[in-house]
Amino acid sequence: MGLIILLISDGYYAFILQECIYSYPDLSDLVFLESYSFNKTVQLQFNSTVGKFVAFTEKDMQHAKAWNEDPNIMQLMKVNMELCKHYIQLADEIVLNKVVKPKVKLSLVKWDQDNHSTILMCSAYDFYPEQIKVSWLRDGKPMTSDMTSTLEMADGDWYYQIHTHLEYTPKSGETISCMVEHASLIKPLIYDWDPSLPEPERNKIAIGAAGLVLGIIITTAGLFYYKKKSALMGMRAIPIDHSVLM
Repeated sequence: MGLIILLISDGYYAFILQECIYSYPDLSDLVFLESYSFNKTVQLQFNSTVGKFVAFTEKDMQHAKAWNEDPNIMQLMKVNMELCKHYIQLADEIVLNKVVKPKVKLSLVKWDQDNHSTILMCSAYDFYPEQIKVSWLRDGKPMTSDMTSTLEMADGDWYYQIHTHLEYTPKSGETISCMVEHASLIKPLIYDWDPSLPEPERNKIAIGAAGLVLGIIITTAGLFYYKKKSALMGMRAIPIDHSVLM
C-alpha cells in the first residue's frame, strides 16, 4: 500500500512516497517507508526497521542527521506509520474480507445416444474471492476420472467464473451431482443432474407440443368457420312462397 504526494515547479518535480510493506494479516512484520525524491532520484528515506532517516546522496546526509535529531519529525513518522496501518485494516474490511456467493448452472454439452456418452458442464459465475473448488459426485461419492476444469477466470469487474466438464457413461438409477465449495458458503452447494431427458430432446418435444397445440387451434377455427358458412348458405337456399304472403 502506498501514498504519493507530488510537487511540480518550473519543470522540476519532487514527490513523497509512503509505503506499507507486509505479508502477515496481523501486520506484525509491517515495514513503513517514507521516501523523498527529486526528479526520480531518491534522496532521503525513513525506514521503520532502523527507526531513522537514511541519506542516499552525500549532500543529504546533513538533512538526514538533522531530521533524526528532531523529535517532532520523528513523532510525525510514528503517526504516519499508524495511519498506514489504519488504512490497511480499512482496505482489508472492504476488499479482502468481501465474499460473494457463486451463481451455479448445470447444463448438457453433448449427448451421444449411439455411444452412450454424455458431457456435462458445471459453471459458477460472479463469485468473490477467486479461490473456489468445483467437483463431481456419483451417488454422493467423488469422481476423479474423465473430469476437466478450466482455471478461475476474472470477469474484469472484481468477480470470477469457472467451468468444469465431465464426460461419462450414464448408468440407470445413478445420481450425478456438481458440488461447489467457496468461502461465501456455510456448506457446499450440491446440484443434481436430471438425466430423465437430455436438453436437446426436451427442446424437440417442447417445439413439437407447441406445433400440435397451434395445429389444433387452426383446425378448430377452420371447422367453426366452415359450419357457420354452411349454415348461411342453407338459409339462402330455402324457397319463399309469395302466394302465402299475399
